[in-house]
Amino acid sequence: MQTSPDRHEYPAHWEADVVLRDGGTARIRPITVDDAERLVSFYEQVSDESKYYRFFAPYPRLSAKDVHRFTHHDFVDRVGLAATVGGEFIATVRYDRIGADGTPASAPADEAEVAFLVQDAHQGRGVASALLEHIAAVARERGIRRFAAEVLPANTKMIKVFTDAGYTQKRSFEDGVVRLEFDLEPTDRSLAVQYAREHRAEARSVQRLLAPGSVAVIGAGRTPGGVGRSVLANIRDAGFTGRLYAVNKALPEEQKDLDGVPAHRSVRDIDGPVDLAVVAVPAEHVPEVVTECGEHGVQGLVVVSAGYAESGTEGRERQRALVRQARTYGMRIIGPNAFGIINTSPRIRLNASLAPETPRPGRIGLFAQSGAIGIALLSRLHRRGGGVTGVTGVSTFVSSGNRADVSGNDVLQYWYEDPDTDVVLMYLESIGNPRKFTRLARRTAAAKPLVVVQGARHGAAPQGHAVRATRLPHTTVSALLRQAGVIRVDTITELVDAGLLLARQPLPAGPRVAILGNSESLGLLTYDACLAEGLRPHPPRDLTTAASAADFHTALSRALADDRCDAVVVTAIPAVGEGSVADAALAGALRSAAAAAPAKPVLVVHVELGGLAEALSAAASTAPQADADNPPQARPESPQVASRPAPPGEPPEESHLIPAYPAAERAVRALAQAVAYAQWRRDAADPGKVPEYEDVDQKGAATLIDGLLARGQGLTLGTEETCDLLGHYGIHVHRALPAPTPDTAAEAARTLGYPVALKATAPHLRHRADLGGVRLDLADEDQLRRSYTELTELFGAPEELRPVVQRMAPRGVDVVVRAVIDPAAGAVLSFGLAGAASQLLGDTAHRLIPVTDKEATSLVRSIRTAPLLFGWRGSAPADTGALEELLLRVSRLVDDHPEVVAVTLEPVVVASHGLSVLGASVRLAPPPARDDLGPRTLPAY
Repeated sequence: MQTSPDRHEYPAHWEADVVLRDGGTARIRPITVDDAERLVSFYEQVSDESKYYRFFAPYPRLSAKDVHRFTHHDFVDRVGLAATVGGEFIATVRYDRIGADGTPASAPADEAEVAFLVQDAHQGRGVASALLEHIAAVARERGIRRFAAEVLPANTKMIKVFTDAGYTQKRSFEDGVVRLEFDLEPTDRSLAVQYAREHRAEARSVQRLLAPGSVAVIGAGRTPGGVGRSVLANIRDAGFTGRLYAVNKALPEEQKDLDGVPAHRSVRDIDGPVDLAVVAVPAEHVPEVVTECGEHGVQGLVVVSAGYAESGTEGRERQRALVRQARTYGMRIIGPNAFGIINTSPRIRLNASLAPETPRPGRIGLFAQSGAIGIALLSRLHRRGGGVTGVTGVSTFVSSGNRADVSGNDVLQYWYEDPDTDVVLMYLESIGNPRKFTRLARRTAAAKPLVVVQGARHGAAPQGHAVRATRLPHTTVSALLRQAGVIRVDTITELVDAGLLLARQPLPAGPRVAILGNSESLGLLTYDACLAEGLRPHPPRDLTTAASAADFHTALSRALADDRCDAVVVTAIPAVGEGSVADAALAGALRSAAAAAPAKPVLVVHVELGGLAEALSAAASTAPQADADNPPQARPESPQVASRPAPPGEPPEESHLIPAYPAAERAVRALAQAVAYAQWRRDAADPGKVPEYEDVDQKGAATLIDGLLARGQGLTLGTEETCDLLGHYGIHVHRALPAPTPDTAAEAARTLGYPVALKATAPHLRHRADLGGVRLDLADEDQLRRSYTELTELFGAPEELRPVVQRMAPRGVDVVVRAVIDPAAGAVLSFGLAGAASQLLGDTAHRLIPVTDKEATSLVRSIRTAPLLFGWRGSAPADTGALEELLLRVSRLVDDHPEVVAVTLEPVVVASHGLSVLGASVRLAPPPARDDLGPRTLPAY
């Protein structure tokens, strides 16, 4: 590396792995003096046309002076970056700082010329766009605010790279050259472009893994049994539509097949491309396999081999080396220690997993970090086990194991636009990038339901997962996920229950539920469950145990036709005697009635009706509907006619599909989750706006913050500084004057005006009025001095109590408002009632910053103790409008100034008219790095 005294230290933090437009990966890093040979080799592979576009003249080769110039950088005024695959350059970008006259300059000059060169074989992969993001981030770090580029008019591809980037720019034309100038400050449009490119690239990278044209299983044993041989058999038996190969270096040279699959000793021996390699060799042999795959052009790996981060420190280092090695060759990895992947599409039929049986095709995308949980979920969805009747299907399944590379975020990008997936179910044991996951979840949930159950909620993430720590408790993270539209459940049973309902039933228009069935007791249980889940049930309709299939059909049809009903829960128990309803006939009756009103969801609660569960299995299936080549059978004209369930693996014969549950609580809980999600969808269509306030002094606050931070890296502000900063945002704190003696207390009271409050602010007494450290409504000096004496006699000397005097505020409801910047999740605004409600019961609500006006309104109303703000039991309603404005102002402060890493307003007394902020604290620190504002990168390893 460069060591000359005129050069800065090599900036290793500029190195990054990126996903390109076609789903492959490349490594971006600074160019150094050691890259001379790579640069020459790269240039030799560039076409004459591309060279002409770069240098505006024929330029067949680089001179020694050129090579020196393009490899010697000071990493401040002259910077070069290269995109590499397999250690070789595929593209370069360079900037040179210039002055106002266009000649080389140093700081404080803030403009630079930028130029790209991309190898022809890699043009169209989005390499230049990725390099532009990274060189722009480097330039901003070095104090450069503007780029200039000169491009020949015929070089339309490069012009498009600049114009599509989303930066504010100017264009001019002079002397046959297009000159582009653009500011490097990120804009809403540039971030939108960046996110869109990230989405397309990551979705494509997962698609390459899930829809390969050819697969090699490396480590397929010579004898039956073993992981590799099992995966090979599963791929073969699933009817994979592409080319399949078995690879084992221990195979005799004369052996050409294994279980009827072409066999080779090395992936290099395969005549033709290999899109996906399933690696099932011992961990110590994986590096050799990865090298062979990379040199053969394999696009992705599923590593089922164990012995990595889950096994301890040595394994963690082995895992890091695996990811670095694979990315060197542009490959992405699922795993290691992965259970595998499944794609049930008839175009693919891939079961590259340890699941011996391929699940039925369907519309549910399933992600599980744990192989064991993945097995359980596949089993439940396949057999409708655990009391969940019927058959459901899976579109794609990914078990990421240690998720060293491909994570839930990547798969979520794929499922968002996958036409074969209607519902996403995810089991997560860790969220590596909560900020990004929340952003992707919000976008996905706006288009299709996303149901998540999170393991390891009360402890550390599994040893194999490398994730950033978050200071937020699990309840806060869950609240933020719900804000993003995620349906949060607590168990895999609930995960399946919700998935079955959401996969094939419409979303309810509201919380009004009709209940009907042949058991009064089961109806009452369902009614109680609805109330417990916050739904609005109608009184149950008892059809009696003598009800026939026709009775169920008539009752369901009437309920669905009722405008006062948003959903229907049907309860059914087995009947005895001649009037017993045939299970298949009842199922047909319910499906027939539901099909006539497809806009409202229908659920069935059954008790030990095995036949009904089996008959309804087709009704709960998420398999694709019959197509023109396999038309559905005609529906029975009468609901009493039995309707045969679809055979395993075939689409159901009915278009309206009904999920069934063995318990009222489970059905109602799933319905309540669907109701809440539907309401979120409606609210998300109009999220509100972040209001502007004329009295906000953003520049003045910024100047104050810069001056305060000049004292040190992080500090908690004093009282005057806190009041000053908050005042710039229209947040006025009641002054609290120190009272170290009775005389100073009396003087403070005269200054503020009676009545006053006397408070002890020692840490153990602060905000603890229940301990007696506060005296209120002191009307005169005598009362003040008497109270001062009482406090000192009870709690000790004034030096220990730290008493203060504060003017009395109007009576009201005490609340607390907090904002904190979490390094993983981002800025979070929290609200609750002060005291036991929030501290003991955890009754606190949270929203991501910036908060809109609608979100502030919902935040105030989302705590369980919110009725206290709205006139509970005849009390005067609090001024919630003023409270919402306060929340919005705090949100704006933290969003405008990321250096404000923590704000606490406690207590805030919300009166009938207005509010009073009686206590406040603010902490400043250099803002944590935000990877969502920087260039696209894969997690570092």
